[in-house]
Amino acid sequence: MNPLLELDHVSYAYHSKTGETYAVSDISFQVRKGEFIAITGPSGCGKSTLLSLISGLLTPDNGRILLPCTSCSDANIGYMLQKDHLFEWRTVYQNVILGLEIQHKLNEETISHVEKMLYDYGLSRFRDARPSELSGGMRQRAALIRTLALDPELLLLDEPFSALDFQTRLSVCDDVAGILKKERKTAILVTHDLSEAVSMADRILVLTRRPARIRRILDITFEQPELTPLAKRNAPEFRDYFNLLWKELNTHE
Repeated sequence: MNPLLELDHVSYAYHSKTGETYAVSDISFQVRKGEFIAITGPSGCGKSTLLSLISGLLTPDNGRILLPCTSCSDANIGYMLQKDHLFEWRTVYQNVILGLEIQHKLNEETISHVEKMLYDYGLSRFRDARPSELSGGMRQRAALIRTLALDPELLLLDEPFSALDFQTRLSVCDDVAGILKKERKTAILVTHDLSEAVSMADRILVLTRRPARIRRILDITFEQPELTPLAKRNAPEFRDYFNLLWKELNTHE
């Protein structure tokens, strides 16, 4: 089966009057359809730059980023940022259809899909509310529905839970994992939270300090793969994976 996404020896440097600062160097990996990838590494190592390259916001200096599947020919990628960026002057419903409006894709089919997601994910009662009336977790669900409304082939998540308190963060991780599984989406998550990476991902890419290179790719398997991310934190495999990641990130190169 062809990969949904392939990075082939990708490098990128930020250019300024004082010279070049390399952010990522010689990055190669593949993502299969339906896979959930987590990317972690030291602070400032280039994780968000990597997502910007994948999304097309930045162009690699060297190497190639390939979306081989035909349905990705128009680079149908959804991007969920650290902040939800919901507009207070629009209702929840008006926020979640914003992308459809901008891309002129509002029709009976897409509206029906949005209505179903609002109902399935507990926001239908709040469709006419303003974002300020929602909890942090509900705002993130609304932001995710807005992203999924455009039916992206690939979803990029740039630390989308970092602004939430710990208890809400655990709950929203479960919500998002369940939604992505139900919607059968492929996702790449950037996170500093090792527990989050282990409990949500099928594979974890561990990056080195800047310029980021792939230090290790870790396959994550649980004896009971149907467990939610919250339940996985209590599984016996969780501690072993967490300790392994901690050691990788705290070993001097």
